[in-house]
Amino acid sequence: MCAIGICASAVAGATSDTAVAPQQTLDEAWWTGPLLAPSAATLPQGHWLVEPYVYDLMAYGHFDQNGSLRSTGAAHGIGSQTYIEYGVVDRLTLGLIPRLGLHESSAGQDSSGFTVGDTTLQGAFGLTQFHQGSRVPATSLVIGETFPTGKYDRLGGPTDGALGSGAYSTTVSLYSQTYFWMPNGRILRTRLDLSYSLSQWAAVHGESVYGTSGGFAGRAHPGPSFVGDLAFEYSATQSWVLATDFWWQHDGNTRVEGGYTPAIASAQPSYLVQDSGSDDVLYLAPAVEYNWSATMGVIAGARIAAMGRNVTATVTPVAAINMVF
Repeated sequence: MCAIGICASAVAGATSDTAVAPQQTLDEAWWTGPLLAPSAATLPQGHWLVEPYVYDLMAYGHFDQNGSLRSTGAAHGIGSQTYIEYGVVDRLTLGLIPRLGLHESSAGQDSSGFTVGDTTLQGAFGLTQFHQGSRVPATSLVIGETFPTGKYDRLGGPTDGALGSGAYSTTVSLYSQTYFWMPNGRILRTRLDLSYSLSQWAAVHGESVYGTSGGFAGRAHPGPSFVGDLAFEYSATQSWVLATDFWWQHDGNTRVEGGYTPAIASAQPSYLVQDSGSDDVLYLAPAVEYNWSATMGVIAGARIAAMGRNVTATVTPVAAINMVF
């Protein structure tokens, strides 16, 4: 959305005479990256990237099956996600993504604190590189495996720090990135990332993120997930950048199967087969970047659920620092 406005203002600001605005060079533009879309460029051999994110996930409603927004009351959860990447060779980057959360338990102050979420290992393989004057974007193939290191069942309540899914998940992604020069000579960097994920079954016991309660024993199978992210960054100055993501996500049906112990069977079905149905959501993520150099910068903004179906409506303020060395 910001990028569209930027484009319109840049066109409106173009003069009617034959003067041509000086073109910003790639070296004169410093970037942190948008909030959501990872880069298609792989790291040079021997270099590291570290980018910790912090966020506050705030729910403000629920989009029902028809896409109508229903109020459900406020809730929030503070967490972090860190990208740690290393350039093995110029076209191969390996990465680790640990996740942490901060929860406040209703059981008392002693049970509040940090919890570990699921952890992702991934490899990015550079396919093509961007060269100024060419129409070929930088592209990379990224394969990631998410390990169920986060808590997801045997919970003590809805605020018991559940950040996991319990299932191994494999994601295959195609990332692309290119550059456009606006009529005023400034650079608009664009990313298009596409990802598809498949998950295995997860064993589930007791109260869980899948909506089961105490005494349950069974399994859950999260449905496949598809994500498309179109992101824009406008280099307003060498240090200041305006960014926006348009992130669309579709999650397939999640099935839960299992039963409850005989002691509570009278209050629950003896055997449960439950389908969540599929869901869709469109996120907008406007942000502002400030870069001290070509290798260090910060970004702050928010991920906003603008519309969806069968999904929680959220606003998530996000901040991150990007460091390459």
